[in-house]
Amino acid sequence: MISTVKVKKQSRRISRSAVGSKEPATPQVQEPSPRDLSVQRDWVKYLKQQDPILRRRLLDRYLPLVRNVAGRMAINFPRSVELCDLINTGVIGLIEAFRNFDPDRGVKFETYAVPRIRGAILDELRSLDWVPRSTRARAREIERALLGFEHAQGRPPSDDELAKHMKISIEELQYSMEDVSKTSLLSLDELIFREEDNRQVPRIETVEDENANTTLKKLEKSELQAYLVVALDRLTEQEKLVIALYYYEELTLKEIGEVMKISESRVSQIHTKAVLKLRGMVRERFGLA
Repeated sequence: MISTVKVKKQSRRISRSAVGSKEPATPQVQEPSPRDLSVQRDWVKYLKQQDPILRRRLLDRYLPLVRNVAGRMAINFPRSVELCDLINTGVIGLIEAFRNFDPDRGVKFETYAVPRIRGAILDELRSLDWVPRSTRARAREIERALLGFEHAQGRPPSDDELAKHMKISIEELQYSMEDVSKTSLLSLDELIFREEDNRQVPRIETVEDENANTTLKKLEKSELQAYLVVALDRLTEQEKLVIALYYYEELTLKEIGEVMKISESRVSQIHTKAVLKLRGMVRERFGLA
């Protein structure tokens, strides 16, 4: 029993000394996977033979890389930017990276290709963007200023406070805000919730053409025209003459004054009075301004 305890103590001392040893552990070398070995063999054959079949095979292997990069970038883009368009542009970047890749530099192709794929996508988006870069930069500057002020003060800033925070004049801020506001675009294909029944529909279905001559609008217009004939009969003879000469004969107020032998200011007063009368009668009849 005593000898057994001594053996255990000695084994513990040996294990502790081994742990405290300063000799570095031998690093384990990770063996390449069969897929990596296959890719390496294809690269070696392609560089020697320039076989188009091997080229196609290698490019097919890296297509998921394009989808991965495009999918991550699409998260930060508006819905109007289609993922398939980003992938198509990314494939062009992949092909260019494949053409310029030099395996002798010791860099994996994936590491070399990702920045080229991203660059190709960004270059294509910039070429399609009709907004100047200066306007985009000013929009980001205003956005950062708004977030910075809200974070510091806990509330949105007024125009004066925002201009002071950005160290520009209020006129420059208003001009920039007007310029930036013109860069916002909406997709007519985007799904939105309709107010009537809270159902998702494309935005184009909620856009109303105010100039469209629908049957209802035609009826309203004809009814209004018919009532205006009645309303005109309620004007005085002088008011009827001014309205007829101004709107039908298209004479100026000065020319009407010469015809009626009164001053131009008097014609203006008669015209204003007649228009107010007609507007009041139309408002009373149809509830219109």
